Amino acid sequence: MKIRNIAIIKLSEAKGYLVSPAAYVFVIIFLVLSGFFTFMVSNFFQAGEASLRSFFWWHPLLYLVLVPAVGMHLWADERRMGTVELLFTMPLTVFETVLGKFAAAWMVVAVALAMTFPMVITVYKLGSPDTGMIVCGYIGSFLVAGTYLAVASFTSSITRSQVVSFIVSVLICLFLFLAGWPPVTGMLVNWAPVQVVNTVANCSVMPHFNNMQRGIIDLRDIMYFASMTTFFLFCTGIVLKNHRMG
Repeated sequence: MKIRNIAIIKLSEAKGYLVSPAAYVFVIIFLVLSGFFTFMVSNFFQAGEASLRSFFWWHPLLYLVLVPAVGMHLWADERRMGTVELLFTMPLTVFETVLGKFAAAWMVVAVALAMTFPMVITVYKLGSPDTGMIVCGYIGSFLVAGTYLAVASFTSSITRSQVVSFIVSVLICLFLFLAGWPPVTGMLVNWAPVQVVNTVANCSVMPHFNNMQRGIIDLRDIMYFASMTTFFLFCTGIVLKNHRMG
């Protein structure tokens, strides 16, 4: 696997996002909704604290819909138009292509997050926030988006329909969001073994993301996001390899 090949694919895909209305729509909707939920729903100013916790809390929920919308076309369009076969004739490995397309889409999320810098300025105007918590919150948000995007990449690789890819990826991401919540684990305890309940709870993004919101960088949290993202990207590569061989 060559970094140069991944960078070539990433650059090519990034150029496509520059002329794609979908990328701009994603950024605009994310900025509008994150601002709305932070200021109008979470009563940011009434809280009386210089913190972005209410801002970051909404990100996993917003990503549930927005990130699959960005990722649903990654491979579904290629398969529908038959260009995936042409792509595989290039001197690139399947996993180089998967990583390059994923990195370009993840960059769109990074741009959207970077454009929320007025929120940081706002909290510094209001008081003296914990800079470490803010930095960790952004890192956590970025990693959650990466995990969801890897899911979307996988679902996009198994179907020619963007709609199907979107719906399936939303459902998987919703499971990752809800898995660790007490109502879900409480329901599972009634009929599933403890090992199964613990496994399901450990799949949830929220405990790991919440740690980062609190300003805690734990290697276990980083490993969780890295392993989940790697797993779904690996599954994407396997699906595409089988399609290529077929």
